[in-house]
Amino acid sequence: MPERNIVLITAATGNAGPHAAAHLLEAGARVRALVLPDDPNAGRLPEGVEIHHGDLGDPDSLDAALEGVDGVFLMWPFFSLPVDTAPAVLKKIEATARRVAFVSSVGVHIGLEPVDNNCHAYIEHLLERTSLEWTFLRMTGFHCNAMAFAEQIRNGDVVRYPYGAATRTPVHESDLAAVGAEALTSDGHGRKKYLVSGPEELSQAAQVRIIGEVTGRDLRWQDIPRDAARQAMVDSGWPAAYVDGSLDYFEALSKEPEASSNVVEEVTGRPARTFRSWVVEHVDAFR
Repeated sequence: MPERNIVLITAATGNAGPHAAAHLLEAGARVRALVLPDDPNAGRLPEGVEIHHGDLGDPDSLDAALEGVDGVFLMWPFFSLPVDTAPAVLKKIEATARRVAFVSSVGVHIGLEPVDNNCHAYIEHLLERTSLEWTFLRMTGFHCNAMAFAEQIRNGDVVRYPYGAATRTPVHESDLAAVGAEALTSDGHGRKKYLVSGPEELSQAAQVRIIGEVTGRDLRWQDIPRDAARQAMVDSGWPAAYVDGSLDYFEALSKEPEASSNVVEEVTGRPARTFRSWVVEHVDAFR
């Protein structure tokens, strides 16, 4: 390991951040986490991680966290933070770091997401214009997206959402994080655009059936009208443009499965985890 192998994780207390921290620590890196001062989830980070308070919306607040950093595991919280400060943030990262692993989206990989929507494709575009050794982790859905079903499953035997036939290739959060950690601590991943998926094609209805099998229950899927789902998602705080894009994508996945790859095994040397294994790990959330 290089002497100057300090890695900063942004949006560090979300779904992938704690896993990234664990993998980086295992690889021998010194790990820092950028955490909002009032973040209630800071306790999710493993022991040994250095906590730095800062906000991607305030680039100057990153100075201490970035001092001496060699790599950045970059996640941008698009739902809660516009990308207005992204150019300034990347300028600060470029001034000190050598490598960036950016958690992007399958939507960029398949050409569905344009640069001008100010989301993953926009950040990729900015990174491509830097001198950084960037790696794009164009992930499919996380296994933990199935947590959206948890409340209905705890309260009954029917899950009601649109597009039960939508077939995804979801990836375990830890597997995505492991690919990013490899990109930041080993050579050969610079300027690579990785499609990071799980090992299987699963419809939403099939995911619910697996949860039922693991919990010992007979769970069923019931499609609901798109308009009803859209209103519920908007009411829960989703930006309308994201809701429409998501529902359009799921409609398309009802006709053709999501893209997939063997990147997890190729990069980490071990097979990607199955959805069933994730459910076993989180079974209490569905009881």
